[in-house]
Amino acid sequence: MGFSKSPFFSISILLLTVSAFLIIPISASDIYDLVYKDCAKQTFTDSNGFQDTLTSLFNSFSTQSSTTHFYKASSGAGQTAVSGLYQCRSDLAFADCNSCVSRVPQMATSLCGDAVAAQIQLAGCSIQYSLAGYPQVSGTQMQYKVCGSSEASFQEKRDKAFSQLEAVRGDLSGGDCGECVKEALQQAEEACGRAVSGQMYLFRCYISYKYYPNGVSGDDSSGSGQDTGKTVAIVIGGAFALFFVVSSLLFIRSLLGKRDGKQRLIQLNKK
Repeated sequence: MGFSKSPFFSISILLLTVSAFLIIPISASDIYDLVYKDCAKQTFTDSNGFQDTLTSLFNSFSTQSSTTHFYKASSGAGQTAVSGLYQCRSDLAFADCNSCVSRVPQMATSLCGDAVAAQIQLAGCSIQYSLAGYPQVSGTQMQYKVCGSSEASFQEKRDKAFSQLEAVRGDLSGGDCGECVKEALQQAEEACGRAVSGQMYLFRCYISYKYYPNGVSGDDSSGSGQDTGKTVAIVIGGAFALFFVVSSLLFIRSLLGKRDGKQRLIQLNKK
């Protein structure tokens, strides 16, 4: 059965998307899963001095992650100065954010050694750091992607949801975030096509989506759950879910306003 193209269908998709973003849980063990690593080929010659500076930066991350999902800082001076940031999923409790961020330093050491720049992405959080003056890659450069299996009719359904998304991330302005997310959506469409699930990680933002043919259920273990309609659940990497929800509600209001206006115009024409 095809999807309706009415405004109310678009609204229902949007509401389900917002709900999925806010309520789909992630287990405590999953947040520590390594998604990808990106280590610079260049290494620091003064290993001890660099590692001391890096440890100081990581300690500040561990402290701040108990109270905020995003933090950007620098440590050291001169040739050993290092800047970096961490970002947690905005739906994580601060305790889980802290636990996730606190695990990354040891992983960074074992995965990247004395690399002068690195990005470690776990399912629940990520850390980026680089030596002062090290060239930065484009914020929309693709770092990693995953595409699930394909379904012939999925692309149109996914695009209906994708066209209605806005989000911001901790280190991006609203405009820059919009451009980054648009680029991620475009690259996901080009790379994954009709895939019913996918993840697209750019340097400064990411998206993750999954298609639920029977809707998002509160209890996935139930075999006879209520059919809530076909849903595309989208997760946007970012610190400000509230902005996303408010933007979505404003979009809904604009759709309703347009619909009411059309109804009044039809009534006037009938008179």
